[in-house]
Amino acid sequence: MEDDRNDDDHGDEDVGYGRPPKNTRYPKGKSGNPAGRPRGRHRQAPFEATLGQMITIREGTRTRRVTAGEAFALNLAKRGLEGDSAAARAALESIAQAKAAQPAQGPSMIVLKAVAVGGVTCALDALEMAIKLDPLLPTAQWALVPWLVEAALARLPQPLTPDEQRAVLEATLMPRKVRWPEWWSEFP
Repeated sequence: MEDDRNDDDHGDEDVGYGRPPKNTRYPKGKSGNPAGRPRGRHRQAPFEATLGQMITIREGTRTRRVTAGEAFALNLAKRGLEGDSAAARAALESIAQAKAAQPAQGPSMIVLKAVAVGGVTCALDALEMAIKLDPLLPTAQWALVPWLVEAALARLPQPLTPDEQRAVLEATLMPRKVRWPEWWSEFP
C-alpha cells in the first residue's frame, strides 16, 4: 500500500501531533517563548510567602508585629494550653519538627511562654519593673530594672548564696547601676 503523505513538502520525516515539520521548528538553543517567565518570580512556595508576611497581634493592651507563622504558632500553643488537646498535639508535633530540622549544635532549648491578660509579665511591663530584651521575639528574656532589684534585696531576711547572687546579676538589666548590699559578694 502506498503512503498518502506528500513527500515534496516534508521529505521522509514523520509529521504529526507533537512532531511539526523540521523547517518550522525553533533552532537549537532558541526559546519558543523568548519573553518567558521573569526570573525569581515564584521562588518561594505560596505557604512560605503567606507565613512570612508581617501581621499585627495584640497581647493585652499592647500590639506588636510578628510573622504570620509566629502568630499561628502562638495561637496554636495558646489553644493547647487552654485545654484544646488537638491544638496541643499539633503544637508539640510542630515543635518536634522544628527541633528535627535544626542542625545539631549542642543542647537546644525551646521556650514556650503563655501570658494571660493581667499576667505577671504584663504587670512587670506596665509598672516598668522589667524590660523585654527583644520586644519582637515571643520568647525573649526579661531583665529587671535596677531600682526593683535594690528594693527586693533590701526586703530579704537573709543573704543570698553566691549562686543565687549570680542568677540575680544575670536577670538585672544594668547591674553596674545597682547599689548592692554590704553582704553582696558577686559583682559584675
